[in-house]
Amino acid sequence: MPLSHLLTIYLIQVLIVFLPSFGFAPLFKKAGVPAWKAYVPFYNTWMIQEIAQRPKHWVFWQLIPVVGWFISPGIFIEFAKVFGKYSLLHHTGAALLAPLYFPFIAFDKDTRFIGPEKVRMHKKTAAREWIDAAVFAIVAATLIRTFVFEAYTIPTGSMEKTLLINDFLFVSKFSYGPRIPNTPLSIPFVHNYIPGTSSKSYTEAIKIPYTRWFPAEVQRNDVVVFNFPAGDTVINLPEYQSKDPFYEVARRLGAGNIDEGRKVILSNPQQYPLAIHPVDKRDNYIKRCVAIAGDTMEIREGVVYIDGKKSPLPPKAQYPYSFLSKTDLNDQFMEEEFDVRENEYAKDFNGRYHMLLTYDMVQKFNNQTFLVEPIEPDIERYQPRAVTDFSSGLSSGKIFPNDTIHQWTVDNYGPLWIPARGASLKLTPQNYTLYERSIRVYEGNEFYMKDNRFYLNGAAITDYTFKMNYYWMMGDNRHQSQDSRYWGFVPEDHIVGKAWMIWFSWEDGPRWNRLFRIVK
Repeated sequence: MPLSHLLTIYLIQVLIVFLPSFGFAPLFKKAGVPAWKAYVPFYNTWMIQEIAQRPKHWVFWQLIPVVGWFISPGIFIEFAKVFGKYSLLHHTGAALLAPLYFPFIAFDKDTRFIGPEKVRMHKKTAAREWIDAAVFAIVAATLIRTFVFEAYTIPTGSMEKTLLINDFLFVSKFSYGPRIPNTPLSIPFVHNYIPGTSSKSYTEAIKIPYTRWFPAEVQRNDVVVFNFPAGDTVINLPEYQSKDPFYEVARRLGAGNIDEGRKVILSNPQQYPLAIHPVDKRDNYIKRCVAIAGDTMEIREGVVYIDGKKSPLPPKAQYPYSFLSKTDLNDQFMEEEFDVRENEYAKDFNGRYHMLLTYDMVQKFNNQTFLVEPIEPDIERYQPRAVTDFSSGLSSGKIFPNDTIHQWTVDNYGPLWIPARGASLKLTPQNYTLYERSIRVYEGNEFYMKDNRFYLNGAAITDYTFKMNYYWMMGDNRHQSQDSRYWGFVPEDHIVGKAWMIWFSWEDGPRWNRLFRIVK
């Protein structure tokens, strides 16, 4: 954690315990304690614990980064009790509005010190016990979810066979450092919409800039959960959202011209209602990081190369192959021997089979006697017609950066340099479309090209130095994954955490063999 972040944390903690001091001071006098002790941060909470006869080790817990912010309100509530304040309203005021609440009760003529003995004699109602327990559970779970780990469910097959649909994961926030929410005012345990509605579950009345504590870099081949970078603007209907991203819809409606497609969307708000999300409220995606900041990544014939060297293949990653067979294939045999299900292979009109197969099964499959010849990977070649014909079923028109300069496909892509924090890039008309969104949207600049010259925040430039690290993410199910090949780089401020462990899995019943499996 940078020293500036740590100092900010403790400055907030000092303010939490100091600002109520103007109310603590007259209350200290009522309890027979010198008023000046109320104005010394942390010594004042030590004295509160002494007055309330509560454990003094709570004072030291306040020094734990972030956790201390939630310990202090508990101390304040115990202090309110020794003045006969037991109601939920009073305790809410003590916890959330301490700088206003304590002066208010201090100057109330009816407020008197009753001492810790009478507090111990007070009995809560059953309803109040339940409310207090629920509040404690929500606060504790929110802390864990924000700073330690979060549960996540695999919704699609983009990571098969590494991760299956309805695998339930724990995602470690500590692996890359916990990220402070950009929008702290939101409904607990709800992501971006109130369940069952299209209404947002958060408000942007308070917005916190990107802050990550104890940061660590994403490593190559990590399985990472991140906020969908192209999910800043979505069409707010179930059939769209991140499943059919706004930018892809705009290109499709404009026959490859995104500006024309955007006009169609904006002119039909009833048909295409839009929602804008901050970084932390964009949909969560899970993919494998195949390239990190500073790498030069290239895909040749479906194989990833980093800085010219072949990247290790995830053994359970799937790739499409085709072959001719002397006999019809048996569904049970294919599943038992090669983990290939009935819906993962099919025969075309020419009698050729097309199949999804994991890399670790290729050699075994090639040894089968029913093959006419070794299996061949299904490699997609660039097709110019697909740039405007989005119904072709080819990737050419959908591939980032969606121009005609870079004639790339999902199987032949790059070479492409991944931006790194502090690294400078020489800007050219050829690389403008590759890095324009990162410079303009992710790094918050006014940036454009005019007459082959580049302008940043009103000034002409020839080079740009990046402020963040970026990553290249791809699904292990390489031909059925909406990933960086379609929408580009993942900035570091979008990183949520590292997939850690499958704690449960379900398909027509529990998949017992997947429980407590570490994600690799």
